[in-house]
Amino acid sequence: MSAPDYLTRPGRPDIALRRREGNGPGLLWLGGYASDMNGTKAQFLDGWAATEGRAFLRFDYSGHGESGGDFDEGGIGTWAGDALAVLDELTDGPQILVGSSMGAWVACLRAKWRPDRLAGLVLIAPAADFTRELFWQRIDETQRATLMTEGRLVLASPYDDTGQVYTRRLIEEGDHNLILSEPLTVSAPVRILQGMKDDVVPWTHAVRLAEHLDTDDVQVTLVKDGDHRLSTPEDLEQLGDTLTALTARIGALR
Repeated sequence: MSAPDYLTRPGRPDIALRRREGNGPGLLWLGGYASDMNGTKAQFLDGWAATEGRAFLRFDYSGHGESGGDFDEGGIGTWAGDALAVLDELTDGPQILVGSSMGAWVACLRAKWRPDRLAGLVLIAPAADFTRELFWQRIDETQRATLMTEGRLVLASPYDDTGQVYTRRLIEEGDHNLILSEPLTVSAPVRILQGMKDDVVPWTHAVRLAEHLDTDDVQVTLVKDGDHRLSTPEDLEQLGDTLTALTARIGALR
């Protein structure tokens, strides 16, 4: 794989990215917590964009993957700010935001901050407000105390053999960026893909997000045997079909 390009910012970590030129509206990939831009779904989207002749940009949040910065110094606000910088400085016109897990939360924040730059939303296993609504509810009082007094907590994870780090900053930044407390106005089509065997984001959480989106153009697809990754060949085919239908819908709305 070729070396990434970088977005450099004075006083902020460099952001690693890869982009494909093509027609608009372009796709912008927003990965999940502690993931990077070279995962299965991001690679699939790059291939889909190549086939469709559509622009595609993927990047790593600060402290993730090939980007600069310290993971422990990031949080929802920090990483949403990274995404905003990428949107503002490296893309033109409305974009289709494709967010997975935490990336779906970031996508919703981006839609809130730059409604004029939104062509559509594809949210995969959306972990909106997960710091309080999901993670905080799953740890016990001792773990909560450790997290808040020591500043970090490491838990076993099926996605990382060394364990997954959670920080007090993550919780505090999450509290300043919650989106499920009030309706979120979205002036573009929204498509949500959610596995019903997801052990990280319950399918009812995805439905709750759909209820909070202040638009009628929302479709939720529940995959009965789907897990949190939604990365099987069948899942990826569903993602491609969803994007194909969504881009047709966007074209019809113009």
